[in-house]
Amino acid sequence: MAAIYAFARHADDLADEGEANAVTRLKQLDAWETLLERCVQEQLDQPIFLALGDSIHKHQLPVEQLHNLLIAFRMDTSLHAYASEEELMFYCAHSANPVGRLMLALHNISSPEAIQASDTICTALQLINFWQDLSVDLPRGRCYLPDSLLQANSLSAQQLLDWAKAGELESTEHNAAIQPVLKLALELAGKKLSQGFALLPSLPFRLRLQIAATLHAGQRMLDKIGQLDMPLAERASLHSSDWRRLGFTILMDALIPPKTLLVQPA
Repeated sequence: MAAIYAFARHADDLADEGEANAVTRLKQLDAWETLLERCVQEQLDQPIFLALGDSIHKHQLPVEQLHNLLIAFRMDTSLHAYASEEELMFYCAHSANPVGRLMLALHNISSPEAIQASDTICTALQLINFWQDLSVDLPRGRCYLPDSLLQANSLSAQQLLDWAKAGELESTEHNAAIQPVLKLALELAGKKLSQGFALLPSLPFRLRLQIAATLHAGQRMLDKIGQLDMPLAERASLHSSDWRRLGFTILMDALIPPKTLLVQPA
């Protein structure tokens, strides 16, 4: 897990940290991918790829999922808004779902049902992060609310980015205007997250406990985002009181995983 994280963390930093332009970032990601290809064939004298190559061979990791992460990171260098839900789902399928598939591979879980459930969890978590971080992403020039949702409410991604550039994200009017869009976005993430509960019976206890906690925390986060009066200017977060509230339910789902979906979307 540490090797996978180190690979992805560095690639993510290449994609959107620092002052390099898009062309330079893409060249750096290409070089990173070359090292990935080489580490499958030979032992490299580079700490991350030395560890990653060893993990790939020991656990038969699906290398294509590592390549899929790099597709998403390349998108980050130039794509800062999305025309449709389909475009956004494509991004999530490459930025988030590979992590879940790699974790399943580490635990020798490969059933199509488990992979599908893992994908819904990872996509949902990516979406929740986007809706949680509107106040962070918009000032950085990124809008993950797709135009297909915004235009139905007479808005656009460019309009939101213009609000951020003009310092207008604290406008009561703008925050009221975004609420119908955000409601649909939260429902989309909540539906996908709920489908992920089907994964729990497939997991060993420790991982099941972790994923149960993740699922319930995700649903609680959806609730808290939905309660924000100023979602363009505020960032919801979980506190110790939220975890105390969720603790018993998380433990019960880990001890007796639901065979069918018992928890409704937030």
